[in-house]
Order: sequence, then C-alpha cells, then structure tokens
Amino acid sequence: MKILLLTQWFEPEPTFKGLLFAKALRDKGHIVEVLTGFPNYPGGKVYDGYKITLYQKEVIDGIVIHRVPLYPSHDSSALKRIANYLSFAVSSTILGIMKTRNIDVIYSYHPPLTTSLSASVLSLFKRIPFVVDIQDLWPDTLTATGMVNNQRVLGLVSKVCSFVYKRASKIVVLSPGFKEKLISRGVPEDKIEVIYNWCNESALNHSEECKVKLPENDKLNLLFAGNLGLAQGLPAIIEAAEKLQKEDCQVNIVFLGDGVAKDAAISLVKEKALENVFFLPRVPMAQVGTLLSVSDMLLVHLNDNELFRITIPSRTQANLAMGKPIVMGVSGDAAELVQESGAGVICTPNDPSELAEAISGLVSLSNEERLLMGKKAKEFYYKNLSLENGVKKFIKIFEEVK
Repeated sequence: MKILLLTQWFEPEPTFKGLLFAKALRDKGHIVEVLTGFPNYPGGKVYDGYKITLYQKEVIDGIVIHRVPLYPSHDSSALKRIANYLSFAVSSTILGIMKTRNIDVIYSYHPPLTTSLSASVLSLFKRIPFVVDIQDLWPDTLTATGMVNNQRVLGLVSKVCSFVYKRASKIVVLSPGFKEKLISRGVPEDKIEVIYNWCNESALNHSEECKVKLPENDKLNLLFAGNLGLAQGLPAIIEAAEKLQKEDCQVNIVFLGDGVAKDAAISLVKEKALENVFFLPRVPMAQVGTLLSVSDMLLVHLNDNELFRITIPSRTQANLAMGKPIVMGVSGDAAELVQESGAGVICTPNDPSELAEAISGLVSLSNEERLLMGKKAKEFYYKNLSLENGVKKFIKIFEEVK
C-alpha cells in the first residue's frame, strides 16, 4: 500500500504520530509519503534551517516529505491561529492534488479539523479512502481552552465535523470516552475504532546527552514535560507548589517545554517568590528521555473539563513507558489507565490542595515503593499501549478501507 500521512505538524516539530509512525509503517512493507507544513510549532516561529516557500520536498530517514506554505502562528490570538489552520488547509489541498501520486489511502491527523477537511477534498478528488485520527474533539476543545466562544463559529465547526465524519472511511479515537461521545452525535459505532496512543519509544530509550539539567539540590524532582498551554492548568500546579514550599516538602516542580501559558506561569512564580519551581527550555525529543529518566516522579495535569475526562494526554504514554511514578491530575480515561496499572497516584484536576497532597504522598514513600510503581508503569505500557500494537491496528484499518 502507498499511504499518505496528512498532518500539519511533523518532524522536527514535537509530534508522536510523525516520523516514528511513518517509519513503522514503512518497516511493515508499505510506501509512505508525508504532506505537512513548514515547522513552526509550538512557538509559532519557523525553525532554523527552514524558510517558507511555495513548496519544498525533502527526505528524512528515507521518508518523502512534501512541505507546503502556511501562516506560522501558535499564540493565544484566535484570528492568527485560524489563519494558521486555514492557510495549511488550502495549500495542502492544492499542492496535495498536484504533488502526490498513486496514493491508496490517506491518513489524516486531527487537530486541527482543517487538516481533515483537506483530506476529505483530496480523497474526493483522487477517489481514495481516508482515515481520520482524532486527537482532539472539536468544537469541544475550542471552548474548553477558551480559544473560541462565538456560538456561530462553534456551530459552523460542528457542521464541518459532521461533514468530515460522514466522508471518512474510518475514524480512529484515542479513548473509549471519545468513541462514546461520537456515537452520541450520530456517528455509526462500527465506523469508530479505539487505538490508544503510543510514545516515541526509541527516542526515550536511546536518549542523547542533554545540556539542560534538572535541579541538583538534594530534593526529589517532579517533572512536567511537554506543551505548556492554557489547557494544562499551570496556575493550579504553581499554587500546589506554594503549599508544598510552606510545608517544606522536599520536592522540586520542574516544567520542561514551551507554550502560550509559560510566560504567565513564570511571572506567577516570581510573584509568589517560589524557590521550588523551575522552568527548563524545550529540548529535542531525543533529549527529553534523558530528563525523564533522571527524574524521580512525573506529572500529568489538565484543567477540569468534561472533554478532558475522556482525553488521554500524550505525555501519559511517555511517562508510563519511562517507568516512573506518575501524579495524574486528570479525571476519567487517563486516570483509569494509571489506576489499572498501579503506576502512581490520582488527584482531582485543578485542585491545588489535592495535587499538593498527592505529590507529598509520593515524596513520603520509600525509594523502593516508588521504584515498584515505576516498574508497573513500564510493564503496563508495553503490554497495552506500545507502538507495535498500535501500528498493527492501523494497518488492519488501512487494508480494510482500501
């Protein structure tokens, strides 16, 4: 089969359904090409070594990549974000028609929804099926993050979603909760498949030396790695850190990465004069594993929202695979994974007191008890959520719709 991966974000941008997925499909005997934009996520600035042009073809690790122009932006401005999404949708549709040949099936990564809209047009034009992989439910995510509140706009987004769901040959979702939600909206149950996300296992297990270091002050390090956006509820984490500092809990709260909420979080830490909170810059994925592996505990947190109760944040899989105790500040499907695995502790999201208590509880355990939690986490990941398991399920779907 020749498979086209249509995704707005791809390497060198941080994405777990990017090059890793493409190479895994290729290694199973399939031909894979990628249609994507010029790298600018998550900072909204074009990466060094790239310049936006009308079209660029490159090859990374043997995978052909078609890069098309887009308006680079990923800040809190709704208008700029919309321009970012729409510009890629238009250019990927036009250049996808012109530059891709002999495709058997299109895989569309959503978000943003506009990428799947592009896939539906390409599918129609080239008379081939497409499979949409839903990582965020729209318009739910738009309202949950506060990005869009205009009811007319949300209504339009909902109609586009219905169009995409109807046109797609199969819909893949990341959790049982997502599937139930789509069924409640009229999507046929037999059209939806649940495939849990995996993490970049090779990058995490074969990490590069990293110049960025965790604090070395004889305290345990709790690491929160990934996008520092509005949905991650950073103010609640910082309030929990304030409580822990007052209690003289021997733990550092360490944020690794960038995002639209980072500057405000840094200002809040300075305002509260916290000495137990640290911010580290974004590092390449190959170096993230180095920092995860030397941390003592890992944190997953999202704001309390109905949508997030059926969401499994991508850092969950990476944290499980690293074999570290997890503080899970997310309700619902993600919490159930941690509970089922015995990999850590669960607390109510956006509740600083409960989060502080959960962190303090892990700190109070013996090193052996934390190591046992980590061992359970790793075993659960490789048994249930691994790349190998996920790719086999995707290939089965692609062969079914071809």
